[in-house]
Amino acid sequence: MRGAMFLVLWLVLTAGKAADLAAGVVAAGLATWVSLQLLPPAPLRLSALDLAKFTQHFLRQSILAGVDVAWKALDPRLPLRTGFVVYPSRLAPGNAQSAFCTLASLMPGTLPADQDGSGALVIHCLDMGQPVVAQLSQDEDLFRRALGGGQDHD
Repeated sequence: MRGAMFLVLWLVLTAGKAADLAAGVVAAGLATWVSLQLLPPAPLRLSALDLAKFTQHFLRQSILAGVDVAWKALDPRLPLRTGFVVYPSRLAPGNAQSAFCTLASLMPGTLPADQDGSGALVIHCLDMGQPVVAQLSQDEDLFRRALGGGQDHD
């Protein structure tokens, strides 16, 4: 599948010129080999229903958090209480945890900033009065289920 995708990319980049096809086959083969060395295939059991639930939750929380952040940023009577919280992610370091951090960074008011010595995520938040750790835990649970049942994915 990867090889076919690399070949299609080559064809798009070269406008499908027949003269470039031989080079494209070689380039796609090498790209596939490198890709498999850097990111070996791993079983991933996505759950469509759980992915839909996560997406709905993420969109709802994004809107609510966005309105809350905008309200606090625009109303001087509502001071921001910025700070850092430590969140012990249950995802193994790797692709799944990186994807979760990316999604968490899209959520208004939170930004994964670092990992501490134990591997826990250090999250910058705009309002320390909010239940940031509890919210991240709920988000991560939904994300893990969407990935196929909650095991520690890489």
